[in-house]
Amino acid sequence: MKPVLIKPFLVGAALAACLSPATAAEPVHYAVQQRWDLGPATRWDYLAIDTQRNRLFVTRGDRLQVLDAASGKSVGEIPNTAGVHGVVFAQDLKLGFTSNGRANTVTVFDLDTLRVERELAVKGANPDAILYEPATRKLYTFNGKSKDVSVFDAASGKQVATIPVGGKPEFAATDGKRVYVNIEDKDEIVAIDAATDRVLSHWPLAGCDEPSGLALDTAHARLFSVCGNRAMMVTDSASGKVVARIAIGDHPDAAHYDAGTATVFSSNGAGTLSVVRQLDADHYAPAVEVPTVKGARTMAFDPASRRVFLPAVVDKTFTMVVVGP
Repeated sequence: MKPVLIKPFLVGAALAACLSPATAAEPVHYAVQQRWDLGPATRWDYLAIDTQRNRLFVTRGDRLQVLDAASGKSVGEIPNTAGVHGVVFAQDLKLGFTSNGRANTVTVFDLDTLRVERELAVKGANPDAILYEPATRKLYTFNGKSKDVSVFDAASGKQVATIPVGGKPEFAATDGKRVYVNIEDKDEIVAIDAATDRVLSHWPLAGCDEPSGLALDTAHARLFSVCGNRAMMVTDSASGKVVARIAIGDHPDAAHYDAGTATVFSSNGAGTLSVVRQLDADHYAPAVEVPTVKGARTMAFDPASRRVFLPAVVDKTFTMVVVGP
């Protein structure tokens, strides 16, 4: 469990060379800072940071591992989450939720105590990505096998809607009015009205193969989809128009947008973290590839420290790779 410091790989010079004069004065350096040994290798998928309690939640196949985000030390565990894919938080309700793909359930737990409160049945097959929309207090599971979205009232746990999306949903994002989700096998984004739970649009992502990770810049109304053919597509979240395409690393899975530094990240299973600087809403510097480890395909981002957490198996050990500025 003890963090092991490794020699940083600084990419600031390369990043600075890619930026316009207006942004090159303040280059952002990213490096692998630590590796945390988290025990025997297991399956994993998404992870998320509870920023209010500084806890990192890591899905481990049949359980949820909870770590102190500063040190990597274990602070608890949530058991019996069969086939867990994702975890999300409702800070206003002080609740967390996991999507359990094999059990077709959602586990509801208390964020302060980590005590399991209840389990919700999902009227869909293989809940994968999971999203909480605080404006409506709705919880969404994106169900891979049934190709639909289950909508719950997060406070009561009652399922209030099922939304067919016509394909396999992957990562999702919300701006408070709409919910957006990548449809992996259709190469498109579906936009859903958060108030009525109805599909508004199917937007094709021409030039994007199997979109997975999705991030959102709400200030500029831009969506970032990472694609299996080493591309990041930038889409206008109002119109669905693709406004930019950026080359990124191989086998991307997750994406995140940091509004504080106008930076988009893509975690790539081939062993890199693509770091893309936003010059303005429609223009982006070429990606800088920060070496990580092979298999580090999903991630969580801590906005306070601006560290990126990337799980992977290294020498048969489940390992958290920590990248920071």
